[in-house]
Amino acid sequence: MGEALAENIVYRHVYEFILSVFGSELAWLAYAIATFSVVLLVVNVLMLLATFYTWAERRLLGRFTNRLGPNRAGPFGLLQALADAVKLLTKEDIVPRSADRWVFNIAPIVMLGSVLMAMGVIPLGEKTFLADLNIGLLYLVAVSGLGSIAVLMAGYASANKFSTFGAMRAAAVLISYEIPLVMSLLSITILAGSMSLIEVVNSQTIPFLLVTPLAAFIFLTAMSAELNRSPFDITEGESEIVAGYLTEYSGMKFGTFMLAEFAALMVAGAVFAVLFLQGWKWAILPSHIWMLLKVGLFALLATWVRSTLPRLRPDQILTFAWKFLFPLSLINVIALSVQRLLLADEFGNLQQQDMWLMVVSNWILMVVAVPVLIKITNRKSGIPFGESAKFHVGKGV
Repeated sequence: MGEALAENIVYRHVYEFILSVFGSELAWLAYAIATFSVVLLVVNVLMLLATFYTWAERRLLGRFTNRLGPNRAGPFGLLQALADAVKLLTKEDIVPRSADRWVFNIAPIVMLGSVLMAMGVIPLGEKTFLADLNIGLLYLVAVSGLGSIAVLMAGYASANKFSTFGAMRAAAVLISYEIPLVMSLLSITILAGSMSLIEVVNSQTIPFLLVTPLAAFIFLTAMSAELNRSPFDITEGESEIVAGYLTEYSGMKFGTFMLAEFAALMVAGAVFAVLFLQGWKWAILPSHIWMLLKVGLFALLATWVRSTLPRLRPDQILTFAWKFLFPLSLINVIALSVQRLLLADEFGNLQQQDMWLMVVSNWILMVVAVPVLIKITNRKSGIPFGESAKFHVGKGV
């Protein structure tokens, strides 16, 4: 039995079943089938969740904006996602004459592949994971960058100015928001003492959402920007650059990009649940149900934000990253480092009473630091954060 997957419930049961049927002389076959079964399960669950979320988000957006949303295909419009998939599969696949054909065709695969690779280290429930890497957080940072590379590939290969503009915007957002995102992950590493996602969950006697609210806020904001979610969705910007890097894509290649975007939101929700909401923990319900509910809560919050906030200008997005989020993430990391240095015992462990002391001090820090940084940023940029979105709606870029 493979050591990396030995604690995985699904893997162990499939492996033991295959051994009981074929005997120990075909242990390699049991290993291959059990590993493939776990991977197939994880990938298909993610794809089903992403497909369901396409319907759920449209229904929620309809409610938020006083509309009905999809309601024709099947009961409550539940078959709308299936109808969209059939439509995309039957559409003509068009490749621009001057496009770099190989890069153009590979970009959607890279985009979806980066999302699927991220699932390799995320625990989906108690003893349900593909791999427990001791550098799990570092692995997630590395893999998430592939999505932005895919966007750059699509924009470059399309040989279209609008696509190139969208790709360059994606690069600017990635460079700007990757640093605060990594700093928020560094905060979790300081608290947990490990980059393993399993260890992060096990170390949360108190949800890290309470212990370090600044890190949670920074993670949510930076992840929304990297996922191209409103109000940071300038990469596509249909009112300005047609569809950005997607302008020349049609058929199932376009559908693959969309599926990857929705699946990436599910993965981001799972990462947030693991880092800040104790992962699969909590009582009464099975661990997998808790994990699913926490991912759903994250998706609901993302949909709520999308329906509420208008798209910001590129200069406002970059100002927010460099003059507000980045200093805030530095303050948070320094504060957590000092707290751990003062409160940890001789073995480097934090007790529960130490955690509660950090909860109080970090919430006070958040209440003080956020208004002060907003005031400083307003003075330097000349654009009040509280008024920028409202003041510039309808005035273009």
